[in-house]
Amino acid sequence: MTEFVPLEPVDYLAIGHVAVDLTSDGLRLGGTVSYAALVARALGLRVGIVTSFGDGAPLEALKGIPLVSVPSAQSTTFENIPLPEGRKQILHGRAEPLAYEHIPTVWRTAPIIHLAPLAQEFSGELASQVSAPIVGLTLQGWLRGWDEQGRVYPVPLSAPEEVLPRVGAMVMSIEDAGGHYEEVDYFAHHTRLLAVTEGAAGSVLYWNGDRRRFRALKVREVDSVGAGDIYAAAFFVRLYTTRDPWEAARFATLVASYSVTRPGLEGVPTQEEIQACMMEVLF
Repeated sequence: MTEFVPLEPVDYLAIGHVAVDLTSDGLRLGGTVSYAALVARALGLRVGIVTSFGDGAPLEALKGIPLVSVPSAQSTTFENIPLPEGRKQILHGRAEPLAYEHIPTVWRTAPIIHLAPLAQEFSGELASQVSAPIVGLTLQGWLRGWDEQGRVYPVPLSAPEEVLPRVGAMVMSIEDAGGHYEEVDYFAHHTRLLAVTEGAAGSVLYWNGDRRRFRALKVREVDSVGAGDIYAAAFFVRLYTTRDPWEAARFATLVASYSVTRPGLEGVPTQEEIQACMMEVLF
């Protein structure tokens, strides 16, 4: 395990693989932890990432954010191929698994711990090992399987009745549920607080048996990659700050709306956008 900078306590701990995305323009940094960490930092929090990657990962965008990485011969690497019937995703490599013992002691007391699996890199057991005022989960990486050629396909969540009650809040996309609201209802029943992102339609929040929809801003979409991750980080941070799930969902929906106007990690909100979203939520 390599620690790149001296470690101090953090407010927001993101756990999961960074991703190397193969694009027509070359390698691009991705992964939920990358987006989430940058959003949390933009919102004024001290951030740390526990991850794993190999040589050559394009980490420049994360400069200044402490990383603790499990050494790996390769990075988790995805290629997305557009097809008429939908996207084909190929997993070309996978970094090393992560576990509770990889989390530095000084980070285990972070008030927000974001479990952000990308490719089954840690098990659901981690949800029972971490403890924080906000333990947030983005589910996508636990719903991915892949064949010998690396083609990604959906798989069911392992032991959901054991995992889901242990997290305080969960964010997923309607695509994660295969577009099936029966799946969403199942997750809502087993999770204390569930936010479901629906792209340009906004998001839906399930809490205490209630359900509310939050509309996205009408903007010109350039790239929606990472918008769900940006939503999740904004939601978890605002939830911790206000303890108001409805306000957190509204704020996150607005922040994610702005993100799709720029490609990739450039969609992380600016201070001007954050202030505009705060004004909209508060007034």
